[in-house]
Amino acid sequence: MKRPIVLALVVFLVCGSAALSNAQQKKAPRKKPQRPNPAFATVKDDSALPRVLLIGDSISIGYTVPVRQLLAGKANVHRPHTNCGPTIRGLEQLDQWLGDGHWDVIHFNWGLHDLRRDDGKNPQVAPEQYAKNLDELVKRLKKTGATLIWCSTTPVPEGTGNRIVGDSAKYNALAQKVIDAHGIETDDLFNFALPRLKEIQRPANVHFTAEGSKILAKQVAGSIEKALKTRQQ
Repeated sequence: MKRPIVLALVVFLVCGSAALSNAQQKKAPRKKPQRPNPAFATVKDDSALPRVLLIGDSISIGYTVPVRQLLAGKANVHRPHTNCGPTIRGLEQLDQWLGDGHWDVIHFNWGLHDLRRDDGKNPQVAPEQYAKNLDELVKRLKKTGATLIWCSTTPVPEGTGNRIVGDSAKYNALAQKVIDAHGIETDDLFNFALPRLKEIQRPANVHFTAEGSKILAKQVAGSIEKALKTRQQ
């Protein structure tokens, strides 16, 4: 008599465990697959058009697609398939981002990640080191033979938590000395964005709304188009 009872108990436990497992699987929310960021799409070059490279952090990721749209039929617009972060990342990965191809114009920025204070006190890259790193990066970029455009770092608003209002201006001032010493044009996105931040930037956030990124893109595309025309003269 014991065997049938034990067998029945085993069957009960197995079935109960399977039912519980099925119930848990049904309750577990399914993760939606992340859609690839269109800014990181591989660009198929039109050989009749000049090649442009955008280098920058998430601010540049935000304006990449609208810049491509604005320059459609005028330039092949590429960018690294990543957030280019602080200057220390640039020093590590710039050669990889540049690749072996020819570039006509390179529009570049580093800053928001350099001045970021994850510990609440110290910037990720100190101002003096930032200037030295940027100088090394510019020297490498100049070797490409491309027309270079420095893009000033956009403003930090109140309430971001890990960045301090005014640091963008400080780092931009240091960057401008480096840029001027190398004779490079500046796309002053800082002063372009500053008077319209309430319209285009997210509250207490360094990032911009989708519409705000489109507005930045017009400024960026304009600076690139100007450089392309000058290059063709």
